[in-house]
Amino acid sequence: MKINILLPFKEKFDKNQLTPVSITICNNLKYSNFKNSIRVFGREVDNPIYNENFYGVETSFPFIFGRNKFIAKKMCDLIQNECASDQFIELHNRPYLLNYIKRRLPKIPMSIFFHNDPLTMKGSISVSDRNYILDNVEAVFCVSEFIKTKFLSGIYKNKHKVHVLYNGVERLIKKFPKKFNEILYVGRLVQEKGVDLFVKSISEIAHNYVGWKFIICGSTKLGAHNKNSYFAKKISQDFDKIGNQTVFKGFVDSSEVQKLMKRASILVVPSVWDEPFGLVVAEGMSNGAALITSNVGAIPEIVGKNGIIINNIDSIKLKNSIEYLINNRSILNKFQSLSYKGFKFSSINSSKKLDYFRMSFIK
Repeated sequence: MKINILLPFKEKFDKNQLTPVSITICNNLKYSNFKNSIRVFGREVDNPIYNENFYGVETSFPFIFGRNKFIAKKMCDLIQNECASDQFIELHNRPYLLNYIKRRLPKIPMSIFFHNDPLTMKGSISVSDRNYILDNVEAVFCVSEFIKTKFLSGIYKNKHKVHVLYNGVERLIKKFPKKFNEILYVGRLVQEKGVDLFVKSISEIAHNYVGWKFIICGSTKLGAHNKNSYFAKKISQDFDKIGNQTVFKGFVDSSEVQKLMKRASILVVPSVWDEPFGLVVAEGMSNGAALITSNVGAIPEIVGKNGIIINNIDSIKLKNSIEYLINNRSILNKFQSLSYKGFKFSSINSSKKLDYFRMSFIK
């Protein structure tokens, strides 16, 4: 059986610019029993990870097709030309493409993965959209119970097809790492991620903690080094003004993020929008960073009782939480231990669970 994974155009399956959905697919692919049978379709990139599994589509001239549909077209063309019945398609985060693919390949079974709120995505907004999805796929995978609840809103049939498959994160360390006096923010430099709250809180306390370093990793767009918005540039400038305790790194690749998380005593994830999963949170837990985060979306589901979760987060509450951990070493150590031991999002487990479902779809 060949498993065909269709990525959204915005995702980069690139070693140096991996984006969230691509990271999850890579982590699952690494441990899958179907690895040699998996093809990943996406936009053409310079340095594809798992080059032997990747089918890059050049999308400069999508003609009457949008770029997402053009990649889907190329996938369908290849599958049709192979004239093989033992094919399966996994569609990620572009539900509106389901109708096109089913018209092209009506006999090929499919599953669909939601990494974001389905009620905001073309092709799954309405109840009738989601009933159509359930009538035409083997399974719907949601990255959290939070997203599953969104998908099932108003749905009364075929609910058994909807499953939670948490994003898999690869824990790269074998034991709890040595920690340094470093507080880390990792994420896009946009208002919904709450990075401005982090900068404001640090600006008020940094001078009291000269032995601590404060670090920001991120850019406006994932994988983009030089396309920062006015908001992002102001964040960078305001952060630099705090003094020599701050380090603004901009965009860094996933391997560098892992190194920074391994060292960080505290990871701050101050999102103000409904995070569908919270990949940064799970990565922080895998590295034993004490978590300070917000009560939005799926974050409480991911963190559980293993971090500090702030209701209605603002810069004052965030500042107080950061100072609380800095000033109480035993409590800081406790939350680091809880974070490390509470990590349950292994990519090995996620891959095994997905393979189990794939086996059940083979007729």
